[in-house]
Formats: sequence, C-alpha cells, structure tokens
Amino acid sequence: MANTASEPEDQFRRMLNHAVLAPSGHNTQPWLFRLVMDQLELIADRTRALPVVDPYDRELTISCGVVLDHLVIAGRHYGKEIEVEVTPDLKDADLLARCRIASDVTPAATDNALFKAIPYRRTTRTKFEKRELSGYNSDRCIEFAKQFGVELRLITDSTMRRRIAELVAEGDRIQFADPRFRRELASWVHSRRGSSHDGMSGEGFGMPDALSSIGALVIRTFDLGNGVAASDQEKILEGSPTLAVFSSPSDTLPHWLATGQALSKVLLTLTDAGATASYLNPPVELEQLRIRLRELAGCKGTPQLLMRFGYGPSVAPTIRREVNEVLIS
Repeated sequence: MANTASEPEDQFRRMLNHAVLAPSGHNTQPWLFRLVMDQLELIADRTRALPVVDPYDRELTISCGVVLDHLVIAGRHYGKEIEVEVTPDLKDADLLARCRIASDVTPAATDNALFKAIPYRRTTRTKFEKRELSGYNSDRCIEFAKQFGVELRLITDSTMRRRIAELVAEGDRIQFADPRFRRELASWVHSRRGSSHDGMSGEGFGMPDALSSIGALVIRTFDLGNGVAASDQEKILEGSPTLAVFSSPSDTLPHWLATGQALSKVLLTLTDAGATASYLNPPVELEQLRIRLRELAGCKGTPQLLMRFGYGPSVAPTIRREVNEVLIS
C-alpha cells in the first residue's frame, strides 16, 4: 500500500520545481517554504531584502506573490487545485500564505499553456521589435490582472510613452547618484557560475558573464545615471511599443501579493504568445515619481509596477536555487 502520508509533500515538491522559476527583484528569490503536515507555507525571506530601493518590502512581497501563483499554476497542471489562504496569521508578518491541496481538477488548455511557459519566461533588457501586442493578448493580460483586483493599463501612445520615458530617466539619475543604491545593486551582480544560485549576471548589463565581478565594481564605484537614463529613454521610445502599469486599490501587503499573482499570469501569458517583458523600476521605487506616474497613466489606484511589453531576442535564463535550498523544516 502507498504511503499516503508522504503524498502531499511529494506533490508540493514537484510543484515547487516550477514555482521557484518565478522572477524577483535583482533575482534575489526572497522566499522560503515550510511543509507543515499536509500544508505548504510561503515565508518571506527578509535576509534577501533590498532596503535601499525597497525599504518596506513591497517589491519583495510582489515577488512572493509571483512564486505563489506559479505554484497554483503548477498544481492545476498536475491535476490538483491549490487552496490559498493569504496572511493566515497576523502575528507572523513573515508568513505570507498557507497552501493546501483542496481537490483534484482537470486542467484547462489555458492552465497547461501557462504552465508550459514557466521555463521560457525571461526578463529581456534589450530593445524590442516595433510591433505591438495583439488585441487578443492585451485583453487576456488585462482580464487576468482583474481577477486579482489589479488594474493593468497598457500604454501605446507615443506622447505618453515619451513622458513616462522622461520620468524613468529622472529616476535613473536620482538612484545612481546615491552610493547606497549602487552598492546594493552591485552586491547582486555576479556570475551565474557562482555558488549562490541567485543575482544577476553581467550579461544583463551588456558584458560577458565571466566579467560580472568587474561590472559590479564599475556599478559600485561610478555614477552611471546619465548613461543608464539615456539607454532607458532610447529603449522606451525606440524599442518598447507597449508600456504597462499595474496598480492596486491600496498600498498594503495583501494587495502587493495580489499584484504579484497578477504579474505571474500576465508574464506567462506574454511568454505563451512569444512576447517578453522588462521592468522600469524607478518611477515606482521613488515616491515623488510614483505620484506623478499615477497621474500620467491615469491609474485609479496606487502604481505597483511599471514595465514594457513586446517582442525581443531570446536571452539566457537567470540561475536559480534548488527546491532543497528554499524548503525548510
């Protein structure tokens, strides 16, 4: 007779192999998981926080929302409906969600398509092609976000994109002028051959992976704000046919998690359509710019993410930690 006591653990481990491929700021992978009886808990790993750009762990929580939704998608693909209880213990700020296998389910074609997109999703920092997303795929992204109470505004107007590009460039210059920002960013730039299984390769900054340590030194030492600002403006104006703003009704932990869950569905929808995405973080990381972004984009709620969507070249995957590295007893 099969040992049914181990079945939930084995099933969750199987799902986690896919969930841990979720994106996160600087590829910090700020999550841990804990098996408790037949349930799986999602825990914020605040040792991987980014206190300069993310002092309230907003982006950390969004990243955890993405990994949570990846888990649910993997579960449905394997025929299991995952029931999620968000923030189940208000006395434990690090316990973000508790998951259990609620029932068997027959995955729909959409479930399988999203699941199959997980290993192919990439953050692409280069220019995109000039063609826009189809109306069908744009509508799918908007509807998926709406399921989590998140508003997704897609911006294609050239004048609006120019104004947002100026906002991004202003943020780049402000952030790179801060030595603390440069040190924090540089600390997460290292070769994918390293032992940490996290962070960003120098390839993302236009250099060979083997020179990642030199790239980190340059970032830490010099104010590159003007160059980064010029590059981002060019990418937005010449190589970003669609900008995307995610906003939530309020700026609270449950809505940060919901934003991450919505982001998961949207990014995998793009990947399934052969498209890709990249982050434009300064206008949501700097409060004075965040207010202006809300006005520019006409958001009803609080902007949580600014991204660009489009079709770009294939890029190498970032390195990831194994399930055993994030699963604690």
